[in-house]
Amino acid sequence: MLTARLLLAAIAAATAVVPAAPAAAHRLDASVDGFAAVAGNGLVTTTGGAGGRVVTATTLEDLKTYAVATHPLVIRVRGSIAVTPFGDMIKVGSDKTIVGAGPAAEIVGGGLYINQQHNVIVRNLTIRDSYVPGDWDGKESTNDNDGIRIDTSHHIWIDHNRIERVGDGAIDTRKDCDFVTVSWNVIADTNKALGLGWTTNVITHVTAHHNWIRNTFQRNWSIDNAAAAHLYNNYLQDVGQYGTMSRNAAKVVVQNSWFDHVNDPLVAKDAASELVQSGNIFDGSSGRRDTAGTAFDPATFYPYALDPADLVPDLVRAGAGPQSAGQRPATSVVTVALDGSGDYASLMGALGAALNRSGPLTIVIKPGVYREVVRVWQDMPGVTLVGTGRNPSDVVITYDISAGGTKFYGGTYGSAGSPTFTTLGDDVTVRNLTLANSYDESVMPSQALAVRTVGDRAIFDRTRFVADQDTYKADSPNRDRVSRTYLHDCSIEGDVDFIYGRGTAVFDGCEIFSSDRGTPANNGWATAASTSDDNPYGFLFTHSRFTSDAADNSVHLGRPWHPGGDVRAIAQVVIRDSYLGPQIADAPWTEMSGFPWQQARYFEYRNTGPGAAVNENRPQLDPAKAADFTRETYLAGTDRWQPWRFCGHG
Repeated sequence: MLTARLLLAAIAAATAVVPAAPAAAHRLDASVDGFAAVAGNGLVTTTGGAGGRVVTATTLEDLKTYAVATHPLVIRVRGSIAVTPFGDMIKVGSDKTIVGAGPAAEIVGGGLYINQQHNVIVRNLTIRDSYVPGDWDGKESTNDNDGIRIDTSHHIWIDHNRIERVGDGAIDTRKDCDFVTVSWNVIADTNKALGLGWTTNVITHVTAHHNWIRNTFQRNWSIDNAAAAHLYNNYLQDVGQYGTMSRNAAKVVVQNSWFDHVNDPLVAKDAASELVQSGNIFDGSSGRRDTAGTAFDPATFYPYALDPADLVPDLVRAGAGPQSAGQRPATSVVTVALDGSGDYASLMGALGAALNRSGPLTIVIKPGVYREVVRVWQDMPGVTLVGTGRNPSDVVITYDISAGGTKFYGGTYGSAGSPTFTTLGDDVTVRNLTLANSYDESVMPSQALAVRTVGDRAIFDRTRFVADQDTYKADSPNRDRVSRTYLHDCSIEGDVDFIYGRGTAVFDGCEIFSSDRGTPANNGWATAASTSDDNPYGFLFTHSRFTSDAADNSVHLGRPWHPGGDVRAIAQVVIRDSYLGPQIADAPWTEMSGFPWQQARYFEYRNTGPGAAVNENRPQLDPAKAADFTRETYLAGTDRWQPWRFCGHG
C-alpha cells in the first residue's frame, strides 16, 4: 500500500505539476504540515484518499459520485467542470483527495462542501465564478456560494488552489472544525476571503501559511472563537476593509507576513480576543495593528520554519496556486455585465485582470446598476473604465458608506473608507458612467463620498459624480506630492463642500450642481480646497456651468479647508469663463474654522450669468495673469501631460 507522501508524489509526477521553484515547501510532493498533520480525534495525520483507487473526474456527475463514495479515493479532476444548478455545493466525504490533474483543472459556478467528515485533501484546483451578478456584498439575495465550505469536520488540508470571484467566502471553516491547514492558495478578486468560526465552542486549530490574498474586502481572515490559529508567511495585497481579525475568544498568532496596502491589517475586536504578532511587514497599510494577550506558542504543537518576511511576496507569487494551470491569458480588454454576457459580473473581478498583466487594461461596462465598492489599487496603473450606455446614467456604480459610519469592529470609515470609487493607481481613465454614493443623509448627517482620486494623471470624461456632502475628494498620497485630475464634460452634484481636497484638478466644460438643502440662508459650498502652500495650482473651473435648484443667492463658491488646522493648507481656486447661476451668493467665499477666506487664493475671471459679479467680495484675475491659470499650466507638470487630447475636444 502506498504511503500518502509517495502517492502524492506519484500524482504530481503523472500530471507534470512540479515546476522549479524558489522554495521546496511549495512543491506538490510536499507532505502535509501545520495542524492538519497533528494527531487528534482518532487520526494520526491527514492522508486524504491515500491507499484508495486513483480515479479521474471529467464531468460533474463523475465528481459528485466519486466525492461521496464510502471508501478512500484519490480523485483527479481533469478539465473544466461547470456546476449546475449555479452556486451548488458538491458534497465531499471522508478519506478523499481531490487534486487537479493537468492544465485548466477547475470547478466553475459552485464549490466544495465538507460537512461532518474527516481526512480530506483538496489541492491544485481552481474554483471560480459563483458570484451572483449585482450582489457584491451578499445583501441582495441568498448568495451563500462559498468556494470551499467546511462544517464540523477535522483533518482537512487545502493546498495550492486558486479561488476567485465566488459568491460568499472563498474558504469558510465553520462550526467546530479542527486540525485544518490552508497553505499556498491564491484567494483573489472577491469580497469575502477566509472566515473561521460560526460557533461558541473554542476548539478549532488551524494553520494558514504562504497564501496570497489579493484584491479582497473582508475576512482576510476573520477568526472567531478559535483555540489556536497560526498564520505565517502570508501575503495580503490590496485589501479594502480589514485584514486579519481575532474575534470573541479566538487566540491568533501572525508571523512574518507581508501586508501590502491593507486597511486595518490586524484587529483584535473584543476584550477576550488574543492576537500576537511578530516579524510582519506593513507596506502602505494604515489603520489598526493590534496586539492583545499572549495567545499560544505554535512550536508547542508542531515544528515549522519561518521564511523571512521580506521574501514572502516573491515566494508566494512564484509558488501559490495550482502548479499546472498557470494564469488565464492576459488580455487588454475585458467586459463586465450583469446578464452573464461579459467576462466578469463585477468591477472587483474585472480589476483583478489588471494584476495579471503589465500593460494597460480597458474594462468595458454594460448598462446596469453595480452596487459595490471599487478600488483601482496602486498596482493597477493604466486602467480605463468605459460605460457602453447611450448616457452616463445607463451605467451606475454605487454604494452607501458614510465617512461617519461606524465599522462593526470599531472606529469610523473616514474619507478614505467612504468613497464608492477610488483611484489609487496612476493613469486611470473613466468614461461615460455614473459614480454615486447613495447614503441617505437624513439618517445621520455625514460626509459620504462618491469619488476619491489619489493617483496621478486621472481622467474623467463624460462622467457623473452624485452624492450630498463631500461628493468628490481630489487627494494625493501625501502633502508633498501633487496628483493631477482632468475632468471633461462631467457633472458633479452635491451640497456641502462637495468638491474638496489638496489635489490639483481641472474641471473643463463641467456642470457643478448644488443640491437644494432647503436652507435658503445657506445652501452650502461648492468647494473646500486644501491646496498646499507650495503648490500654485489647486482647482480650476473653465468653460463650466454652476447650476442649482436651490434658492437665489444661497450657494457659496467655496471656503478654505485647513485639515487638522494645517496652516500650510492655503486653498487655491480659479473660476473662469464659466456660467454662474442665480443661486450664487453675492459674497460667495466664506471663512472656515476661523480661517478667513481672504487668506486663500480665490479668483474669478470673465464669468457670466446672473450669479456673476465684480465687487470687493469677488477677487478677479488680472488679465495679464490670466494666461498663467489655464488647463495647460495646471496639468502640464514635468511630463507635459495633455489629457484633453484624449477627450471630446483639444
